[in-house]
Amino acid sequence: MQRYFSQGLFGRDLLGSVVVFLVALPLCMGIAIASGMPPAAGLITGIVGGVMVGAIAGSPLQVSGPAAGLAVLVFELVREHGVAALGPVVLLAGLIQIAAGVCRAGVWFRMCSPAVVAGMLSGIGVLIVASQMHVLMDAVPKARGLENFAAWPGALVDALQGENGSVAALGVGVGTIAIMLAWDKLRPAKLRFLPGALLAVVTLTVAVQVMKLSVKTVDVPSNLMAAVAVPSWSGLAGLLEPSLLIAALTFAFIASAETLLSAAAVDRMHDGARTRYDRELTAQGVGNMLCGLLGALPMTGVIVRSAANVQAGSATRMATIMHGAWLLVFAALLPWLMRMTPVACLAGILVYTGIKMVNFKQVKVLAQYGKGTAWIYVATTLAIVATDLLAGVLVGFALSLFRLALHSSRLKVNLHQHDEPGNASLRLEGSATFLRVPSVARTLERVPPNTRLQLVVDRLHHVDQACLELLREWGRNASSRGCELVVDWQQLDQRVEGVRRAA
Repeated sequence: MQRYFSQGLFGRDLLGSVVVFLVALPLCMGIAIASGMPPAAGLITGIVGGVMVGAIAGSPLQVSGPAAGLAVLVFELVREHGVAALGPVVLLAGLIQIAAGVCRAGVWFRMCSPAVVAGMLSGIGVLIVASQMHVLMDAVPKARGLENFAAWPGALVDALQGENGSVAALGVGVGTIAIMLAWDKLRPAKLRFLPGALLAVVTLTVAVQVMKLSVKTVDVPSNLMAAVAVPSWSGLAGLLEPSLLIAALTFAFIASAETLLSAAAVDRMHDGARTRYDRELTAQGVGNMLCGLLGALPMTGVIVRSAANVQAGSATRMATIMHGAWLLVFAALLPWLMRMTPVACLAGILVYTGIKMVNFKQVKVLAQYGKGTAWIYVATTLAIVATDLLAGVLVGFALSLFRLALHSSRLKVNLHQHDEPGNASLRLEGSATFLRVPSVARTLERVPPNTRLQLVVDRLHHVDQACLELLREWGRNASSRGCELVVDWQQLDQRVEGVRRAA
């Protein structure tokens, strides 16, 4: 401990904790509103993520809290099953994460195609923008992303005509985005630690109070404990419903994947201790269990706050812990100050965040690994926007597996006519799977009648049942065209298991 203070580590962590606190405060409340939950639910998750998870995390400099990536899932869950279902689902998701961490499955959660993860984040960003564009005008968003886009022009007209929504709120939201954009472009080097979101919140809140604008403001209870909603026994029993079990599994998987990918990114930002993935996964599970017991939002490791933590010069996990303590002190002692914050201001922050999540430059980067990778990203994004998060991710996984199958079944099919009339050879190189049956079949159809065909398989690594049956069938029917198939069936059968032995 003496070394911690003598080497100046405390000062670095103190500054880092304040910077992360300033970034996290508006995001915690904004993400809660986007999730269809009260702002206090986001603050509780931020506190748990800082104080509890920060103390036991496997990634010392990663900061955990409510994440925009889960806002869409929470909104859908609350809309379909009510607020009472959130606590039990998050609790079960936490248990799943703990079990995965104990079973040392942390590295397996990283086995996600980067194109799918990038597409997932982009799709979430689009959905956040679609919903928060309504909140930006103090209007109520629709349930689905496409519905929000379709209804937005009408909502804008209603706000301008004063029928529904508020022009003043729209001005606050647009002003928030403008301040954040300008701050990102013009921020002085000496003030890099000051986040644009906080500057926008302070400026617009003061403007609303001075001008006495009629806009919706954040509803934060005077006593933070009043926001705690411990799950009931009937709520826990509801987890036997298949849809809630699927929701818990989805929460656990997406939260774990986002956390561990974020941890890997944080490791690349500093030269300190590396992430222990199984411990990080277990810590996230403990945090989500606590959030579930308190009826708060689910958490993940968040790259925005983590990057701010590293860039501020934080040295140890104490920065994360202290940022959670700042959130607790602020929420407990200054709730009246937070109640002045316009909801449209937080919506503006989330619109800006959502737009940044949709990074079209990734298409070009992913295309360097093949056009198929870029198309997986695009397809995942579009599927999430058109359907829902789970279906979109499944589409991305299915396309990734299909692309993998195509690559793993590369096969060269070469039909060579010999100089000697009536003799030819068919050479197969690579892996002959069911995906290559059409090309093999078309090649066999080109064999002239009255041909003795020699099958060469010395460079064939693997053949599956579909291709094997195709060859056997052609061999049985060859005599009807005056043909003959010459092949060492024993040698070919060995390729079924991918074993290369001498015939």
